[in-house]
Amino acid sequence: MRTRQILGAAILGALGILWAQQPAPGPDEKALTDRMRKLRSLPDDEWAKSVASLASDIHAMPAGPAKTRAISGLQNLATEGDAGHATLQLIADTIVDVIHSLPADQRGPLCGSLAPLVRYEHLSVPLEDPAYRAAMEKLAAEDQTRMNADFSLTDIHGQAWRLRDLRGKVVLVNFWATWCPPCRKEMPDMQALFERFSAQGLVILAISDETHDKVDPFIAEKKYAYPILLDPGRTVNTLFAVEGIPKSFLYDRSGKLVAEAIDRRTKRQFLEMLKMAGVE
Repeated sequence: MRTRQILGAAILGALGILWAQQPAPGPDEKALTDRMRKLRSLPDDEWAKSVASLASDIHAMPAGPAKTRAISGLQNLATEGDAGHATLQLIADTIVDVIHSLPADQRGPLCGSLAPLVRYEHLSVPLEDPAYRAAMEKLAAEDQTRMNADFSLTDIHGQAWRLRDLRGKVVLVNFWATWCPPCRKEMPDMQALFERFSAQGLVILAISDETHDKVDPFIAEKKYAYPILLDPGRTVNTLFAVEGIPKSFLYDRSGKLVAEAIDRRTKRQFLEMLKMAGVE
């Protein structure tokens, strides 16, 4: 969630000069914005249909600031669930169209938001742009660090956990916070997966950068049983280059990083990730 806030703010800031002299949003753009604001209140099946409809409508818009604003807003929300490959590909294609309509010196922020969408949602785009290449190279370097990462943190019950000590297990490292709506929405599914697969060696390490005072009452109320680790100094968040949440990283029994999620995952999506580590 925080990634989308940061990227959204960066995009809006970088394009602010361009938009400042443009007309105020018209009724059609306002209607699109209202539809996007309602997404988080929808059940998953309606959410997916609404995201697909929004993606199609925005793709059909003429080039201009309104289209840029609309696709930037939808991109920030469209990974908060299972939108489907076709919908995400359409969103990526629309971002590419918008990038091509911008002057070269204004493309950087959108290239930066497109790169993780393409890399981690397994999309393909025909974009040759230095800013996009640099963004993709940055993600590759971050993944190499995560592949070799190790850390030690203590959970809310005082037990220490070290990633490398869990070789032989399948480990899902999840970054979350109590204030994050997409995080809260995926946690019941994570609990269900923990109950179903812990006997097969699945370990879930859910890492929050909040304090005991914030985390303990929330977990006590929800009764989640998988380990909740605290990283108030953000040492591990920094190691994993986590600027936004939720984010999840899955390691197989040999310690290899086999799957990543840049946003909230549904139960079905988590199951697909676990298959990549041999758990099903």
